[in-house]
Amino acid sequence: MEHSVLIMGGSGQAGASTAAMLRQWHPELPLTIAGRDLGRARQVADDLGGATAATIDLRRADLGRQPTDGHSAVVAMVRDSHLNGLRYAQDRGLPYVSISSGLVDIGPEVVAAGLRAGAAPILLASHWYAGLVVLAVLGLARKFDRLDTIEVSGVLDEQDSGGPAATADMARLLATTSAGHVRRDGAFDWVSGPDAQVEVTSVDGAVLPGQIVPILDVPSLAVATGAPNVRFAFAIGESAGRRRGGPASTEIKIDLAGVDRAGAPLRTSRYLLHPEGQRPLTALGVALGVERLLGLRGEPVPPGLHVPEALIDPGYATERMTEIGAIFTDSRITDGRAPVRRP
Repeated sequence: MEHSVLIMGGSGQAGASTAAMLRQWHPELPLTIAGRDLGRARQVADDLGGATAATIDLRRADLGRQPTDGHSAVVAMVRDSHLNGLRYAQDRGLPYVSISSGLVDIGPEVVAAGLRAGAAPILLASHWYAGLVVLAVLGLARKFDRLDTIEVSGVLDEQDSGGPAATADMARLLATTSAGHVRRDGAFDWVSGPDAQVEVTSVDGAVLPGQIVPILDVPSLAVATGAPNVRFAFAIGESAGRRRGGPASTEIKIDLAGVDRAGAPLRTSRYLLHPEGQRPLTALGVALGVERLLGLRGEPVPPGLHVPEALIDPGYATERMTEIGAIFTDSRITDGRAPVRRP
């Protein structure tokens, strides 16, 4: 591939990890690490090898890039607040990935994509871990003939909020609304106040106060599975990893209920964990999307608006998750370790 993948925010924690994964999987793939601090971007590019560094200006339609700068894709690891990254990609017919627009503020992005539907393939991946939770649930859902209820509960360690850009995204999304978005009895609805308050049980048995949140995972899972009851909640507090004296960890609890292929009632409860926090999983979600959009795996992706579950095979995603140290388990941690099981 002659032109490079432009990673806006590529010198941040998740951006640098995404670039490192793409370099490991596809050593010949050119990368451009773009950020406001050229020195930091150069350090990341030098560590990667075969990468260049650049500065970008998200307020400019051309991002401050030269007409001779050629790219194969645009990845927004920071909030594309002016949508100039999206416009840049559309003007040049380049695949575009976005991960920072929450459910409550995707409107401008969706309208821009719909207005020029044939311009470029756009991956809307503002899900938890850039779509990996949805893919993990869909992998588990294969055991069911019918899903009636999907309940996802996450624990976000207060010391694992990511870099400045991720912290700003979280603050913006939490400030936008205190209501949660759910599917209940087949209808999409909003819940607030006491109805949005839940308890989240950590993998080590600790119970934390949680909140049902508005997140793209809910409509993605509801539409993909047909489940009439879907919710996503998370708690912010000390993670199981820190309670054991280690670094901040991240975890997602997935509870599913429905019927199996024989028509018998079926329930499953699984945990998806990573001992190093959310950064590796978010980076993996983005890297899987870039790989797919560029046609490095699978068929070429046509122009239009796409979501992760439409492009990425859950089984392949699970393999990649376990490769980077993610743990799937249906048992609580009682001795510092959780048995590793496949979904």
